[in-house]
Parts: sequence; C-alpha cells; structure tokens
Amino acid sequence: MDRMIYLSMSGAKATMQRQDTLANNLANVSTTGFRAELQAFRAVPVEGSGASTRVYALETTPAYDSTPGPITATGRSLDVALKGNAWLAVQGLDGTEAYTRGGALDLSADGTLTTRSGLTVMGDGGPIQTPANSEISIGSDGTLSARGTNGRSTVVGRLKLVTPEAPMQRGEDGLFRAADGDLPADATARVQDGALEGSNVSAVETMVSMISAARQFEAQMKMLQTAEADEKVAGQLLSMS
Repeated sequence: MDRMIYLSMSGAKATMQRQDTLANNLANVSTTGFRAELQAFRAVPVEGSGASTRVYALETTPAYDSTPGPITATGRSLDVALKGNAWLAVQGLDGTEAYTRGGALDLSADGTLTTRSGLTVMGDGGPIQTPANSEISIGSDGTLSARGTNGRSTVVGRLKLVTPEAPMQRGEDGLFRAADGDLPADATARVQDGALEGSNVSAVETMVSMISAARQFEAQMKMLQTAEADEKVAGQLLSMS
C-alpha cells in the first residue's frame, strides 16, 4: 500500500513542478527574447533497508530552449535582434555582468544606454554614454554612432556581444550567466537593427502541455484516493479477524 501512496505522491509533486514551469513560459509568451524553460527529472534510488525498490523523482539542472524566436521589424533605431547564438551583456541589479536576448534598448536621462527595463547595457569598455541631443544608430556589429545637430556622426561605443560555447544558467532575475564567470566579447557576433526577437514559447503547445499535466495530476490524486480506500477496507478486514 505504501508503494502506491509513495509513487502517487512523487508523481503528483513532479507534475506540479512541471505545471509551474509551463505557466511561467506561458506568462512570457510576449516577452522580448525570452527563452522557454525546460524541465527534466531523474530517478534517484532511496537508500536504506527495505527501500531498494523506491526511487525519488528529482528535478535535474533547469535548462532552456535555445531555439531562436521570430524576428519582427520595428523600425526603431534602438531596437536590435541578436543573430545566431549572440547575447547582449548587461549589468544586473546585483552589479554582476549578465546576458539577455532582449534587444529593446533605451536612453536614460543622463544618456546611458539601458534596456527597456532599466538595466545598464555593457559595451566593450563598460557602460555606454551617448551625447545629449544626438540621434543614435546601431550598426550590424553593435557599433553605436551618435549624429549631432551638425550632421556629423561619431562612434560612441560598441555593444558587448558574447557567444557562449556552453549553455548558460538562468538566474532568478530572468537574466543568464555563464558558469565560469564573465564571457569575452565576440567580434564576429552580429545584430539586426530596427528589429526585435520575440519569445520562442509556443502558446498553443504550452496550453496543450498544461492540459496534459493537469490530467496527469488528476490521475495521481485518484491513485492516492484509491490507496486510501483500500487501506480502510484492509483495516476493516483486520478488525474483524
């Protein structure tokens, strides 16, 4: 009896965790540059006497879907879509360097280049400052040019673009970081100006997966109810003997 209860409980818990991941993905279906979170489980045997047939269903290291999202032209000079496996370096709220595919950029009041959410965008030499009252354009290699009122263009910096060789880790702030620290700038990385990369989450597939997960959870709960009913019947039979 305890085997049925244990298996049902373990399956229900794993299904709830999967549902949480799917819900988060669905909530970010319109987030620029969002990478769908993947979830996987591994079986870990339970140690101890009499438990050789038991296994835990434990979540493995969370990963993400690296499939590029759809590119949409915006015509905005501060919007960039990163090509290939290039990532944009930004400064996280904790002060560390992090990476994102969200290329919707903006300028702060003092001319600092930031993301739409207010994070400082990193250049090859640190944060990028732009002169006041200038028109900013971004080249395919990430070079920023400022055109003043006199019509002359001046290079003010270059976006720090990186190309990780191994999958990065997603932090609680939604930004990605490399396991070995800050990545070096990649001179061959390219961007598409006047465009943004959308989320790679499929709303239809995610909804279908959520329905499937809900049905799996219901099946696990029915097994728990069945185990409870069988235990009551067994207890009644034992009390009669």
